[in-house]
Amino acid sequence: MIDVPLFLAFLVAAAILTVTPGVDTAMVLRAATVDGRRAGIAASAGIILGCLIWGAAVSLGLGAVLKASELAYAVVKFAGAAYLVWLGAKLLLHPRAVLEGAADGAASSRRDAFGRGFLTNMLNPKIGIFYITFLPQFVPAGADVAGYSFFLAGVHILLTLVWFAVLIAATAPLGKFLRKPSAIGGLDRLTGGIFVAFGLKLATSSAR
Repeated sequence: MIDVPLFLAFLVAAAILTVTPGVDTAMVLRAATVDGRRAGIAASAGIILGCLIWGAAVSLGLGAVLKASELAYAVVKFAGAAYLVWLGAKLLLHPRAVLEGAADGAASSRRDAFGRGFLTNMLNPKIGIFYITFLPQFVPAGADVAGYSFFLAGVHILLTLVWFAVLIAATAPLGKFLRKPSAIGGLDRLTGGIFVAFGLKLATSSAR
């Protein structure tokens, strides 16, 4: 049974956390503005799939392993940090000036966007720690903790989908300008810098 006041408190807290700028927001914005709406949707789908897997893992108790094991946390953390820094360095050192116009190129960019979104999310142990520390605070007394936690994770994922839809829609009016060679290169460099910064932040983060 849902505790309505507690659930509303969760919605407010989750909504604030969802719209707080982070690497996921930067990734979706960059994909949508530079590679188009479908690439933005693909990046969003990859991120959402990662969130879904983390939510299921935490509900099954696997998230507790990351919180309890410094080694497990460190392995995932440094893999994720290295991946983000690698992505960022590529964008900083080799920003694009033109977009691929062929259909195969567009399909490839969508696959790449999906893969980047998925891997970035899955290689960030802070997502698992966030779910295992944040969600239980909003589980009503007497409810099944695992099942209700997964339900709350699903609500968070739904809020994230809505937020990504807003971001992708917001880029449409600026699409023509943002696809100019100078804008493409500038966005690649900006996003690359953000990825590197978040990678370094992740590398120095703690599970505690």
